[in-house]
Amino acid sequence: MYLQLFADFLSIITILMCLVQKIPQIMNLIKLKSAAGISLLGLFLELTSYTVMTSYNYTNGYSLLSYMEYPIILVQEFVLIYLVLLYLNLVNPGSILVTILYFSIFGAFLFQIIPKSVLTILAPMCTPISASSKVAQLAAILRAKNAETISVLTWVISTLTNLTRVFTIWMDSADLVLLSNFIISVSLSGSIMLSTIYFKRQVKQK
Repeated sequence: MYLQLFADFLSIITILMCLVQKIPQIMNLIKLKSAAGISLLGLFLELTSYTVMTSYNYTNGYSLLSYMEYPIILVQEFVLIYLVLLYLNLVNPGSILVTILYFSIFGAFLFQIIPKSVLTILAPMCTPISASSKVAQLAAILRAKNAETISVLTWVISTLTNLTRVFTIWMDSADLVLLSNFIISVSLSGSIMLSTIYFKRQVKQK
């Protein structure tokens, strides 16, 4: 009983942190008016993972406390992707068409117009997709040897929330698909956080 109460408490803390997870990154982009060092591929892979996992949890009827951060982060992800596209001059009819297509598919998942069995197939793929999104962002930082546009706070929150989710998912459903996803995410988010801190310090020392 006490472990479950603790898990619920961690879930609430996780959700509260996710309310602002990408806000520092968004504010950083607005301030610099540049998307240099941000991996667009990483953002799209992240979007795919968050979309599938939101749909998977929702259609399976899991406790809202165990996945509420996904829809919260999705909203922030939309803003972040828009800003990156804007600063890369990629907001055009083509990107608008892709956006309409995305929301159509997302709605079809939520209302189960697309069978739930499809999500059961896609959900395990979110682990490599989520990992790939973070590897792409880590590679972008290492390649540029510059993390000016990257928010340390965003990745600190990402690391902490993924870590707390390992425990809360284990308590709520022990879903191996979800657990493996969060365990891998902890290590990769932590790597991006440490790389960002390292390169920001390098710049300050020059």
